[in-house]
Amino acid sequence: MGAWSARHRRTAVFGWLLFVVLTAALGTLHGSTRITDAEQVPGQVSRAARILDEAGLKSPAGETVLVQSVTRVADDPEFRTAVGRVIAAVDGTGEAAEVRSPYDTGAVSADGHSVLVTLTLKGDPATAPDRVQPVLDAVAGVQRQHPDLTVVQLGDASSGKWMQDQLGDDFARAEWTAVPLALGILLVAFGALVAAVLPVVLALTAFLAAAGLVALCSGFLHTSGDAGSVMLLVGLAVGVDYCLFYLRREREERAAGRDAATALAVAAATSGRAVLVSGITVVVAMAGMFLTGIATFEAMAFATIVVVITAVLGSLTVLPALLSMLGDRVEKGRVPLLARLRRPQAAQDGGRFWNAVLTPVLRRPLAATLLAGAFLLALAAPLLTMHTAKLTFQQQLPEGNALVAASQRIEAAFPGSPAPATVVIKAADIDSPAMTAAIAELKARALAGGRMHGPVAVTVHSERNVATVDIPLNGTGNDATSNEALRSLREDLLPATVLKVPGTEAPVAGQTAASYDFNRRMTDSMPLVFGFVVVLAFLLMLASFRSPVVAATAVVLNLLSVGAAYGALTLVFQHGMGASLLGTAGVGAVESWVPLFLFVILFGLSMDYHVFVVSRIKEAHDRGLPTRDAVAHGIRSTAGVVTSAAVIMVGVFSVFGSLSMQVMKQVGVGLAVAVLIDATVIRAVLLPSVMTLLGDRNWYLPRWLDRLPDLSHGGSLPPVGADQAPPAAPAGTAEGARGARHRRAGV
Repeated sequence: MGAWSARHRRTAVFGWLLFVVLTAALGTLHGSTRITDAEQVPGQVSRAARILDEAGLKSPAGETVLVQSVTRVADDPEFRTAVGRVIAAVDGTGEAAEVRSPYDTGAVSADGHSVLVTLTLKGDPATAPDRVQPVLDAVAGVQRQHPDLTVVQLGDASSGKWMQDQLGDDFARAEWTAVPLALGILLVAFGALVAAVLPVVLALTAFLAAAGLVALCSGFLHTSGDAGSVMLLVGLAVGVDYCLFYLRREREERAAGRDAATALAVAAATSGRAVLVSGITVVVAMAGMFLTGIATFEAMAFATIVVVITAVLGSLTVLPALLSMLGDRVEKGRVPLLARLRRPQAAQDGGRFWNAVLTPVLRRPLAATLLAGAFLLALAAPLLTMHTAKLTFQQQLPEGNALVAASQRIEAAFPGSPAPATVVIKAADIDSPAMTAAIAELKARALAGGRMHGPVAVTVHSERNVATVDIPLNGTGNDATSNEALRSLREDLLPATVLKVPGTEAPVAGQTAASYDFNRRMTDSMPLVFGFVVVLAFLLMLASFRSPVVAATAVVLNLLSVGAAYGALTLVFQHGMGASLLGTAGVGAVESWVPLFLFVILFGLSMDYHVFVVSRIKEAHDRGLPTRDAVAHGIRSTAGVVTSAAVIMVGVFSVFGSLSMQVMKQVGVGLAVAVLIDATVIRAVLLPSVMTLLGDRNWYLPRWLDRLPDLSHGGSLPPVGADQAPPAAPAGTAEGARGARHRRAGV
């Protein structure tokens, strides 16, 4: 691929540009088809959504206005005046379909100091966030008129508007922060502006093309907002890293004295191959998410697979074409002060810091293995206490947010009202005496059981033979109390009441039900996904390195880095340790989909460094160096590029850790911690110490596996002179002495 692109560089470059422009434009024109509630998670929640969809019953966007006073009660004249002004102001916007007074609905708190004005918005609920601003302004106007009262609004549309606005601002900030950050790190790594700009430009164009492809494919595989966020996150990180690996190797070969064509061929045969293997591993790992059967996961998996394939394609085609066109002009725009940081010898010997780390590790590999392993196991220990849940509205938003404050006030005055369980009843005759009696019995048993409370709202759609029963559950919505109430409703109350009527369905939906169904599906699918990813990753590494020992080592080290990331997540976001540094607080749980998502992402991304480093080790071993010296050479020669790549990934992920939404913080911090551990403790300590301990056993291949394809890491390279052989380890070290003996022996 590299040779073809170098020979047909104009075709490769302009073909890439045409591909990016066409896919981005067509994707924009086509638009994205989003996942519906009926598709989200197989189970009762999805079935309830389908029943309502089939009946043509779209729930309008509902809003609630809380009017509250510390001193006055609802019957106070001034209190009534404020409520009347809220109703008149909201009605006057022309956006409200129905505004109901609390004096008609009885929505008055037990202490009499709070009331709820309820309303629904006209039009499609999906577009309600775009039309709710006049209502918000009307409510804010009444608050200004009555500063001694609390007048706040909360609902589907107002929450949706905040989410849209805030996420838009967050991702705009992330883009404007992550891209300059990556550019600055690359500038330090290469010391030249052109070389620094190339990976960033290719990563951004790969993301644009992938976004267009995902939109075009959303007709048969629906997408989601989370999928777009993940695609940006992963696409920018891997796109820059892949180009960095390729470009840095080409520059090293040129600095070693090879001509331009040979240097490009070496980069293609080594770093290009490592990029291909790494990309395939990420794709295989992400494919495991399809086994969950959860639509959001499938959307994220597809989006990530597309952006990774696009990034790999760009790195293996347009990048070598650009390097062939530019030649040594890729070094244009040199920054003099940074030139010393990228000297060829410094790139080969790994620099003082990594030498200081690696030398004692290779001298005492057993002690290094035990210490590093104990550290990672200790960091992973908190995952034993990890509690996963679908985070509530209050847990997702930043502490002190106005919507969270409004929700807390409403929940305190009217327990259970923000998110009741909804029983969707579909019957042969919803108005039959048997069904009417069954619904009445359901309501009575719910109120008498002690796990649920009122008010219980029953809505009957006679013409559709469908009814909905809203029953507030005890608890916070995602705790054990709420889950037990849900279990009682599904397994005890419904079978004893409405389900006794022949031909009746009664799935339960709502926030608690959605969280419970999601977690249950996740729990059931986790062993299958984990097994799929681990086995396929092992087989890919086995085929790549022709060594079951190397493949098993890669899997175990990746599991350690994932476990450490899980432990850090649990400490920060569940127990709150250090959460204030991230502008958040411990919420008592990790978002239910984050652990599985992190597992598949990290298992793929960790292979970036592992494949790249082990490729250099095996390349040196295939050229005659003993294992200890090959390990030293591989670690030292990749130290600069892997450090730069890791800093870029950690920087990009950390930016996402600073966003407003709790789930984005968890994803960003989890990825950043795992990559940091993988690029330091794993790569600089555990990998070299374990491979040194194993020695020649690293390359053991049973006879029955000898039929594996020989994908050699060094055999296909152009001949290299003695002056270009892998450098010996520094004098005075054990590996240096052993290398000298081998050289004297003519090895």
